[in-house]
Amino acid sequence: MLRRGSEGAEVVELELRLTQVGLYSRKAAGHYDEGVEDAVAAYQWQRGVQVAEHGVYDLVTRERLESETSQP
Repeated sequence: MLRRGSEGAEVVELELRLTQVGLYSRKAAGHYDEGVEDAVAAYQWQRGVQVAEHGVYDLVTRERLESETSQP
């Protein structure tokens, strides 16, 4: 699970996958900040992903996003 404050390669991959679906346009920096959180929340809302906390990259969101994007 990734959330605001998370850092590293997994966050870079998330940013790049969000870019593939047109929800993130910043340069991938590996910092889960407000921009990443907003993009994840928008993805969850647009796709109807039921989550306990919007903006948190949980397993359900990850599986859904990975199913419609390619490995960056």
